Amino acid sequence: MTNVVVVGSQWGDEGKGKIVDWLSERADIVVRYQGGHNAGHTLVIDGTSYKLSLLPSGVVRPGKMAVIGNGVVVDPHALIAEIEKLAGQGVTITPDNLRVADNATLILSLHRELDAMREDAASNSGTKIGTTRRGIGPAYEDKVGRRAIRVMDLADLDSLPGKVDRILTHHNALRRGLGVAEVSHQTIMDELTSVAERVLPFRDTVWLFLDKERRRGARILFEGAQGSLLDIDHGTYPFVTSSNTVAGQAAAGSGMGPGSLGYILGITKAYTTRVGEGPFPTELKDEIGEFLGQKGHEFGVVTGRKRRCGWFDAALVRQSVATNGITGIALTKLDVLDGLEELNICIGYMLDGEQIDHLPASQGAQARVEPIYITLEGWKESTVGARSWADLPAQAIKYVRQVEELIGAPVALLSTSPERDDTILVTDPFED
Repeated sequence: MTNVVVVGSQWGDEGKGKIVDWLSERADIVVRYQGGHNAGHTLVIDGTSYKLSLLPSGVVRPGKMAVIGNGVVVDPHALIAEIEKLAGQGVTITPDNLRVADNATLILSLHRELDAMREDAASNSGTKIGTTRRGIGPAYEDKVGRRAIRVMDLADLDSLPGKVDRILTHHNALRRGLGVAEVSHQTIMDELTSVAERVLPFRDTVWLFLDKERRRGARILFEGAQGSLLDIDHGTYPFVTSSNTVAGQAAAGSGMGPGSLGYILGITKAYTTRVGEGPFPTELKDEIGEFLGQKGHEFGVVTGRKRRCGWFDAALVRQSVATNGITGIALTKLDVLDGLEELNICIGYMLDGEQIDHLPASQGAQARVEPIYITLEGWKESTVGARSWADLPAQAIKYVRQVEELIGAPVALLSTSPERDDTILVTDPFED
């Protein structure tokens, strides 16, 4: 038995929700370890759809403990709203099934406002990043700048005013520079005190709780948000998120040591998608790209934004296998490729007349690379709902085997529809 880390191996939207839900049934604890409420996923359980943005997937399953780790930035209003929404669907959330790290950073209204103002200014200059405007980045900046308000601060009203003054010294200077009104001390104090009573019951010393659970033999599932190629260090900078999204963050963002992580499962879509700005070497701006988008329902759960679509990029996923230490992958949305006569897979790039096998870190070089493809025969038969290799067309199996060879990691799970049971299990990550 081992713990499992789930990480996206592309630019997010790989289908983590279904896989995490499938795994959470086998887990005792599900931990979110980075990001905020900007990365949504949908779970379908007994015909009911649950849309989650901040809460870990395990929270909708009876008998499971959900944990929000210190690596997550928490919008208290979004947390309360999500809890209330799930209550309306019959899911009761109490401290018995949800814990929030007391040292997690809070997202405040001034973070959301700054995020929007910056993105608007960048849009006018043609340099926008494509954020979700939810204050994620500015909250992480305050965390690194050592001026953040954290969950534990809601319980210490004596020292809170001084911490509010400190954060406002920074933010009001920025607001003056942007030509907008300053935020008053009382506004932030009122905002924080209004949510304290609802948030504080969930707070816990998460690293200690997880260590005790690990020692008693609990199965722990670490749930990442976004994808490895959006990592602040290893992604397509600056078109990235504001946190580390690679598997190593599961340790830092939960307080558990790296030796406790276990199996690293990379969720990998059978083609490639991206939301927002940034390089995308295999992007298809033609009828095939439109076909993938429509058939794959490629629209963001949180934002509703249309995703850009393209061929599978084995060079990029091979990169993610290395930076995450991926043990095996869960290949999703294979059924979306049904009916295409030919399938291209990118195996590397041409850059200024030279062949390379990885995406360079330079923004300029990323914009100049040209994909190198191999072409495989497609299949006409449907793979929808397949639950064994025998149910798959021969060419679909060939495609999967080619992907494994090119990325240097085996397929542990194969998903053939949005339904959680339409999954071919090759290796149980918890038992590996």
